[in-house]
Amino acid sequence: EDEKFKPVVGVKIPRADTDKSVIYRQGQSRLDILSNTYYNTPYCGWLIMLANPQFGGLEFNIPDYSIITVPFPFETAVERYISSLNTHFELYGK
Repeated sequence: EDEKFKPVVGVKIPRADTDKSVIYRQGQSRLDILSNTYYNTPYCGWLIMLANPQFGGLEFNIPDYSIITVPFPFETAVERYISSLNTHFELYGK
């Protein structure tokens, strides 16, 4: 906005019956790898992180052998993210 970077609002992505559960292993289950596996792009690990707010905002906070949620399928995960953003903006403004 105005040629300046602004942080992305951190909202939680609501769970859905179609989501996947994965056992996280540091080094083997990196978010870019999971993103590539489930979304065919390594650039959406942020979406997986937003579905797992219990670990804060950093992948390094996820302990080995934790069960994490992968929002799935990608299209509905993005729709849930946008819906959460809209709710956030309605409640708190931009």
